[in-house]
Amino acid sequence: MRLFYSLMWWLALPLVLTRLWLRGRKEPGYRQHWAERLGFYPRATASAAAPVVWVHAVSVGETRAAEPLVDALLADYPQSRIILTHMTPTGRATGKALFAKHGERLVQSYLPYDTGSMVSRFIHHFQPSVCILMETEVWPNLIAVCNARNVPVALANARLSERSLRKATRLGSLLLNAARGITLVAAQTEADAQRVRSLGVQRVEITGSIKFDVVVPEAALAIGAKLRTAIGPRPVLLCASTREGEEDLILQAFESARIALLADVLLLIVPRHPQRFDEVEKMIAARGLTVQRRSALPLDGSVLQADVLLGDSMGEMFAYYAACDIAFVGGSLMPLGGQNLIEPAALGKPILIGQHTFNFELVTEDALAAGGAQRITDAADLMVTAASLLNDTSARETMGQNAQTFANQHRGATRRTLALLKPLI
Repeated sequence: MRLFYSLMWWLALPLVLTRLWLRGRKEPGYRQHWAERLGFYPRATASAAAPVVWVHAVSVGETRAAEPLVDALLADYPQSRIILTHMTPTGRATGKALFAKHGERLVQSYLPYDTGSMVSRFIHHFQPSVCILMETEVWPNLIAVCNARNVPVALANARLSERSLRKATRLGSLLLNAARGITLVAAQTEADAQRVRSLGVQRVEITGSIKFDVVVPEAALAIGAKLRTAIGPRPVLLCASTREGEEDLILQAFESARIALLADVLLLIVPRHPQRFDEVEKMIAARGLTVQRRSALPLDGSVLQADVLLGDSMGEMFAYYAACDIAFVGGSLMPLGGQNLIEPAALGKPILIGQHTFNFELVTEDALAAGGAQRITDAADLMVTAASLLNDTSARETMGQNAQTFANQHRGATRRTLALLKPLI
């Protein structure tokens, strides 16, 4: 099966590269660093330090989740270097912003495509002592080559939904054999651990979610304060990490609720994917709402007059959360699985979430049970619930305090994960 899988990769490669080029029309980062995706590297990026710890974080969410672990690895192993790999330009840009503080001790690269020769060139070049895959990444050839080169493979902050498990089992022996090649899995929850064990992984431990250990950057709080000053006294409803199809529902509901429920409320929308910023701006204007882009917003003391602020910057999600009164976490109005609500919880913000949260089911249910989050049925209900909270200071503050307590109680996963990784490193 793995030979057939590898053959399919080689046959699909022209289409894959064509797709990269086409995606580069909206997101130029897809047209950069192609050699890395094929397993070719300039000599200057090779590391002579030992140990070299390889951390793979596919995109933005995984890269942010990896921050506490990467910081702790570099602190605990002062002679080590990190090779941090991604699959998306947004993940790479996020990593660059988060880890610039580490200088040459952290090198970024794209993960090579999953063929034996490309992965082998990567491992020969960087010579990692361990491979740490974040959350749900399982690549058959990557794991097979690591096993052949005696590079242990760990899955950190692992989560596996029922839907993902069904997809994995449909791939049969290809994924099952790959899973058995994983040395260690540090799972977020008991349910995640049980599903991972069903794939045949021998060692699965429960550590909790590393995302609870994220430290809110002081710089982000400072930007958030400046944003709030620019916004003025108006209440702010943040719709964070929205996905395609959701913004139209949100804008329609906001437009309908403005006069009766949300007079003088600023709607702050932050689409999850940067290639959609222009599209969402046009969507807002088409409804007759005035819009200001964050990238063009002066932070010089002048007060924002627009109906909607479009968050079109990278690496400022904490600043957006800091500037808001209520946070709706996107990806949950439609059956997309939701996004993680830990960041707004860490900042003590009352959280609203839609019905579709299967990618983060347990953490969402725990936040709801703690009183730090509330489910809404649809976009109209989002506006009604937000209006109710904005008109009830006591309820809003209590909900925010509950969210922050919930986040604080779940810290510690990074240290538990490091203790498991130590023998491998």
